[in-house]
Amino acid sequence: MIRWRSGEVSALGRSWRGAIELEVAIGDAAGGDLSRTIRALAYPELTGVPQPGDRVLLNTGALDLGLGTGGYALVVAIPDRLPPDRPGPGHLIKARYTPLQATVLGADEQGSEYHDMLREADDLEGMPVVVADLHSALPAILAAYRAARLEAEPGGQAGGPVVAYVMLDGGALPAWFSRSAAALVDLGWLAGTITVGQSFGGDLEAVTLHSGLLAARHVLGAEMTVVAQGPGNLGTGTRWGFSGVASGEAINAAAVLGGTPVGSLRVSEADRRERHRGISHHSLTAYGRVALARADIVVPELPGKFGTELLTAAQALAGRHNLVRVGVAGLAEVLQDCPVPLSTMGRGLDEDLAYFLAAGAAGRHAADLIPPGTAGPGSA
Repeated sequence: MIRWRSGEVSALGRSWRGAIELEVAIGDAAGGDLSRTIRALAYPELTGVPQPGDRVLLNTGALDLGLGTGGYALVVAIPDRLPPDRPGPGHLIKARYTPLQATVLGADEQGSEYHDMLREADDLEGMPVVVADLHSALPAILAAYRAARLEAEPGGQAGGPVVAYVMLDGGALPAWFSRSAAALVDLGWLAGTITVGQSFGGDLEAVTLHSGLLAARHVLGAEMTVVAQGPGNLGTGTRWGFSGVASGEAINAAAVLGGTPVGSLRVSEADRRERHRGISHHSLTAYGRVALARADIVVPELPGKFGTELLTAAQALAGRHNLVRVGVAGLAEVLQDCPVPLSTMGRGLDEDLAYFLAAGAAGRHAADLIPPGTAGPGSA
């Protein structure tokens, strides 16, 4: 289950909103000499701010297993210097009944300044909701969406379009783990991150995906929202055993609430696993079996044989959804200029261009769904 280690902080590394990297000297499971140095991650909201010389308790499970996204030891506690209690409003418990369950203030709960606004909220008013399987699609979707909106309305809203990110709980639970989301908020590309379900640490918290989407529209004033799991995902190589199944449920939620669901296909020309080459089986299952509501499924018009194969594979979704073919001319250049690094499964833009073009095409299509002169209605 948990692989426990005790160690001593030797140095602090880079930090971003909600997270700090550390170098920690550790011994073996029984303690022993602190002869090995590892990379660890702390969430100050949970543990307090670590300092060099602090003794820390670590969970090294993901690091020991060699998981790519989760390749950190995680700081569980700074036992000799516990943080002070932080009294305040909030009754939502996230990561419930785990040793690190956290109490947060939900935008939709009593006591929130937004409770009255959300109590009877029931309509996304046609807002495009772009759904993606992997967190790595987020910056590509935003880059293409933003470029298309600024081209269509160069004198539009100050700061650019208002967009929100609703983070599902299929990957990382703390939003603080994502450097990309933090950077996109800091850049003004995102009005905020909303964490739903068991995920936490967003700019807003919500109980469900549905109330999270409503908060995106009515609290953040989003004209478009992206829904995806946090960094990391779980897949077992079986038809149904993968966390991206939630993509299909997100299509349903967006439609039930009167939004315009847009499905971003998970596409790859470079993945060594056959089940993810072309259109991933994750997209075919989530959109083809789980999504009961009709959505716009965006098929990028990629050149050559691979593009033809994508279009053929996408026909499996044609009976249930609207297949929308979107050109990718100029999109590679837009993605190259993205200020947030693009990476999926360890592959960058040049190594798996098709993946990022597919995500960008979904963002480009979402921009086409925004009527001229439209802006979000909320308080952002």
